[in-house]
This record gives sequence, structure tokens and C-alpha cells, in this order.
Amino acid sequence: MKRNWPLYVLCIPSLAFVSIFAYGPMVGLLMAFQDYKPWLGITGSDWIGLDNFERIFQYEDANQAIVNTLIIAVSKIIVGIIVPIVMAILLSEIRNVGIKKSIQTLVYLPHFLSWVTVAGMMIDLLGLEGGINHLLTSLFGIEPVYFLGDPALFRPTIVISDLWKNFGFGMIVYLATIAGIDPSYYEAAEIDGATRRQQIWHVTLPSMMPMIIVIATLSLGNILDAGFDQIFNLYNPLVYSTGDIIDTYVYRSSLLNGQYGFGTAVGLFKSVISFILIVISYRLAYKLANYRIF
Repeated sequence: MKRNWPLYVLCIPSLAFVSIFAYGPMVGLLMAFQDYKPWLGITGSDWIGLDNFERIFQYEDANQAIVNTLIIAVSKIIVGIIVPIVMAILLSEIRNVGIKKSIQTLVYLPHFLSWVTVAGMMIDLLGLEGGINHLLTSLFGIEPVYFLGDPALFRPTIVISDLWKNFGFGMIVYLATIAGIDPSYYEAAEIDGATRRQQIWHVTLPSMMPMIIVIATLSLGNILDAGFDQIFNLYNPLVYSTGDIIDTYVYRSSLLNGQYGFGTAVGLFKSVISFILIVISYRLAYKLANYRIF
């Protein structure tokens, strides 16, 4: 403590921020076990035990929100792992540094845009009178498609838009991994007569595998996080059947419908499951790829 006290002082603002905005509000988790009434407060509301949690599995719309969350989140995880790997390999094969850097910048740029901005762009492009429908109608004579209002198309639209926004960040990680591969492996493979495709298959991919395992296992912790910001800015009552996720359901149940206790119970249920999955994912990452934070 005496030797490192300046470092502890630097940690004080972060600790204060976490304490006030992360741990302080956790007192509100008591509402999950109450028939919470705002005018009575936490101390005056009746305790009902686990009734709110039982209602999660009794309400059809709550169960549907859980199913939607799993489908959307798993789809995002699978696509979000495969596409960055492929793009990183393809980009690493480009020898022109200028072209390589330009492509890298273009695909990474959307990561810095907020979902409010991206949602506005998507509504303009995918609306009934948007640019995409205008092209479909004028070039192919297809009737306008309501991408954000059709339950069958909403999930693919969400997954593809999330991929467009975020795959550049994942690609950077894999590019760094490829850059760290010993060039002598490629030289030995080339001497043995391996083509570029064979070098990718037998040198690049095996060398990337530890990082792929780490990213894949750590993604398990996000299996119940389908992206509130994205869904909230894009969904509407027409697509609740396929687009309503746990976080948006909690928002509507608690803040809009006044069911604060039930909404808190749903959120707590998700948090506990996510915590368990995070612990499991870190254990798997340590066992499979020797990855550890501490």
C-alpha cells in the first residue's frame, strides 16, 4: 500500500463510479421479491417471495422473449465469429498496404456509430419507401418489403445489421493474431509445395485456433444479451413475436406497465443465468486455451 499508493488513488474515481452506478442500484433487486408499489417504497411494499419468478414461466410473452433472446443472441455469436475470421484471412492475403489499410478502416468505422444513428439509417433504407425498396421496385418489379415490420424478416435483419456494425472490431483481433504467426511456418510449407489455400488451412487456421477458442467460449457469457440498444431502436409491436427480447420485455413490463416487481424479477433471472454462463465460459477458456485474466 505504501509503495503503490498513487495507483490506488488513481483507482478512486473508477471505484466511486462503479459503487454509485453499479452496486448502489442493486438494492432495488429487493423489488423482485415484493409486490412493489412506488408510493410505498421498498420498505413498505408487501413481500411475496418467489411469486414474481413463477410468473416468468406462466406468461407466454415472457417465455417468447426468452426464446427470442436465445435465437438472436446465438445467431449473432455464430455469425460474429465466422465472418471476422474469414475477412481477417482474406484481408491478410492482400499485399498492397494502402488497399489493406483502407478496407480495414472502412469495415471498422461502423463500430464507433451508436445504435441510435445506425437505426435511423436502417429505417431510412429499409422502410416501405426507403432506398432498398425503391431499388427492388424499380429494377426487379418486386412489391415493397417491410423489413422491420415483418416478423419473419426481423431476426435476419437484426443479425445482419449487427454483423455490419461490429464484425470489423472482431476482425482486428484476428488480424493481430495472424500478424503474430512465425513466418518460418509459411516458408516451410511453401518449400513443401503447399499452395496459398493449403497454407491457410494448415498454418493460418491452426495458429488462430487458440484465439478462436477464447473468443467463442467467452461469447457464451453473452448468450442472453441480444442487444437492447439495437432492438429497442428498431422493433415495433408488429414484430414482438420474433423480436421482443428479455431486456425490452423488462423495459415494457416495469417502466411502461408499472409491474416493477415482475420486471425486476425477469432482469434478475437473466443476470443470474448470465453470471453462471460467464463463470463457465472463463473456466472453459482456461482449460481449452490457457486463457486467464488474473
